[in-house]
Amino acid sequence: MKKAYIWRGMIYMAGLLILALGITLNTKTGFGVSALVSVSYCVSVLWNLNFGNMTFILYAVFMLFEMAIHLAEHMSRAKAGPAAGGGCQRRSLAQELFLDLLQLPMSLILTRFINLFGALIPDFAAEGQGGFAGSMAGRLLMLLFAIVCTGVGSAMSLNMRLVPCPADGVVQVFADTKGIGVGLVKNGFDFLNLCIALALGLIVGHRVIGIGIGTVAAMLGVGRVIAVFNGFFMKRLCTVAGVESRA
Repeated sequence: MKKAYIWRGMIYMAGLLILALGITLNTKTGFGVSALVSVSYCVSVLWNLNFGNMTFILYAVFMLFEMAIHLAEHMSRAKAGPAAGGGCQRRSLAQELFLDLLQLPMSLILTRFINLFGALIPDFAAEGQGGFAGSMAGRLLMLLFAIVCTGVGSAMSLNMRLVPCPADGVVQVFADTKGIGVGLVKNGFDFLNLCIALALGLIVGHRVIGIGIGTVAAMLGVGRVIAVFNGFFMKRLCTVAGVESRA
């Protein structure tokens, strides 16, 4: 059992590392960033701030939204009375808020990885000119690799059922409390982030920042990568880590 917990932690951390690599590579191709970090990327470019730090602040905002949703849900159930619970067992408000708070150190780890890769990986569009890495074909290949890394990293970390990324957590909480499908909420949440990033770029910078073909490709491709990875590897990873497979 102890060995399984060690494997679980190792797979989870490896997933965060690969996820951070995918997010960073997406920004370095020059084709646009993933939707969930489009706001933090736009802010970092407009005010010359650190991308990883701005992503951490964005994730903290997502975490606060989760806490607000949980608080509102518990207050609503308290007003409705015991019958509103439907007889099913639920976590207490303190437990829900504590689990939400755990996403803060998780976000710190993920964004430190983003800063590390951001410092090590060059900007292919600007610094790779004259070589394959800066060519259209090279950047498209790197975009494909970024999408694969993002999907694999997301699948590995999520399957370990430890602490979710706040971007995933806020989508799941909203879907659960409102009775809406996770996929639909995810699409709406991505669209909302893109609209905010687009508005910020046009109003403050008078240009579109961080939104391009890479943004659309990531929105369409990451989910498919997660599905393929889970189809081939989820049961094996979950067995090694002592986690019940959802397949």
